[in-house]
Amino acid sequence: MAQADIVIRNGLIVDGSGGKPFAGDVAIADGRILAVGSFAGEAKQTIDAAGKVIAPGFIDIHTHYDPQLCWDRLATPSLEHGCTTVVIGNCSLSVAPIRDKAAAQKLVSMFRVIEDIGDATFEAGVPWSWESFPDYLDHICQGLGINVGALVGHSVLRLYVMGDAAQERAATDAEIAEMVRLLKQAMEAGAIGLSTSYVDVDENMKPVPSRYADMREKLALARAMVETGRGVMQTVPFFLDPVKQIECIDELAQISRETGIMCTLAPIVYSPMGTLWQDSLDRLTAVREGGANVYGQSMPRPFDLNMRLSENSFLLLSMPSWAKALKMGLSARLEYFSDPATQEILVKEMSAGQIMAAFGNLRVGRVSHPDNKRFENRPLAEVASELGVSLPRAMIDIALRDDLDAEFQLVGAIHGDENFVAKILDHPACLVGASDAGAHIAQFCGAGDTCYMLSRHVRDRGDMSLERAVHRMTKEVADAWGIGDRGLLKPGMAADVVVFDPATIDRGEEIFVHDVPGNANRYIRHPTGIDAVIVNGALTVRDGGYTAARAGLIV
Repeated sequence: MAQADIVIRNGLIVDGSGGKPFAGDVAIADGRILAVGSFAGEAKQTIDAAGKVIAPGFIDIHTHYDPQLCWDRLATPSLEHGCTTVVIGNCSLSVAPIRDKAAAQKLVSMFRVIEDIGDATFEAGVPWSWESFPDYLDHICQGLGINVGALVGHSVLRLYVMGDAAQERAATDAEIAEMVRLLKQAMEAGAIGLSTSYVDVDENMKPVPSRYADMREKLALARAMVETGRGVMQTVPFFLDPVKQIECIDELAQISRETGIMCTLAPIVYSPMGTLWQDSLDRLTAVREGGANVYGQSMPRPFDLNMRLSENSFLLLSMPSWAKALKMGLSARLEYFSDPATQEILVKEMSAGQIMAAFGNLRVGRVSHPDNKRFENRPLAEVASELGVSLPRAMIDIALRDDLDAEFQLVGAIHGDENFVAKILDHPACLVGASDAGAHIAQFCGAGDTCYMLSRHVRDRGDMSLERAVHRMTKEVADAWGIGDRGLLKPGMAADVVVFDPATIDRGEEIFVHDVPGNANRYIRHPTGIDAVIVNGALTVRDGGYTAARAGLIV
């Protein structure tokens, strides 16, 4: 009689296929699923899942844990939320290849502007002990506790090959050939694909290197991936202009049709200000019907943000006087915001800016100064009116009393209407993704989308069935991304498993913690209702705590 390493008994099995749930056991041996349904054998360890769901581990296809994995091989807190696989290197940015630590400064600056990961964090937490992409994968493999799909950043690849010219012109044939060689090298070492961007800018507000690539370069890189037998091309569209976003979908469709590669763009978000979300889904449907393998990505949560003037915030980048403060240390920043003449400039600039339309949704979050306590959980516009001052003035005054650490919350402005979000989430041309976990960490916690999907869109609202939601976060994305042995509870598949209570699963409240290298902070969430998370057959999370198991792989 077969013996298992772990058997999970008496659970409701939602196997990832999209089929109806059924009661039974799941047995695991040697990192693989041994049996599903009924298992009469013995096991070294038994987990009682009575009243619980047994599902494949969730796959998060849009994260930015590239730097964090250097000091945190668990990619916390995503594992706690049932994610057993995360895809890193999105939006044209990876941390390899890089020639040396000095050359890395340009990359660090782009990460600071685009993903809100600070220079001090890179200095303290990222050793830059590698040059090639395979070397980076070798580095993070040591003690890895979560599976990682690693995209090569197109902007980083161009910088490595072209230097400063990467942000000046199209590549020559020789430069394209070298990029193709390096990309193939990365793919053969385990990379999952290439990421690019049509919209991002660097610290000087100059387009990132990938935006200077012409079609022949993009096609050459796509073909190079296909020649290795796998590959995905991920991008961020020019969402600032609806016409250009649709053009981006058309260009991805051309790349997919000519090379056979799967292309995906993120995010598709609902806004009451226009119909771009629907226009994008319609165009995605049309190009897919025309033979292109192109998907959108969207997240189940509203795109709510926290803002502290002590931290970086992309909400302020469009206003030069406010953006200037983001480059300062805390003491210089306090002095800057305290200066009366500067305050007048800041108030005038924000009052005249387009951002004011969104800032009408700001509310005061957590504060510490006694004089600020009465404003907690109230709309900032209401507070400003009560004080007889403008909204920007109220923001500055409240922030200064808290040494700039007062929290302001932007709630419901983006992706906030759940009826429309549900339509996007259920659309066949859109994958569940775009969490951005690991990025913008002082503004929100991207980890937790999996639990939110199950708590809000399944249990609370009934937007989709449990089996449909699990399928969308497991086998569907695994198939689309070419992760062939995951996303399904079936004998022989990799034993990535999550056990959760469907009645209590939730993402938890955001907590602001001080645990990031370089004396930095981040928002995290600790979920409820997650009983166990198993990675490649190793019990890695149990009742909210991490075990010593480290069985993650590059996938």
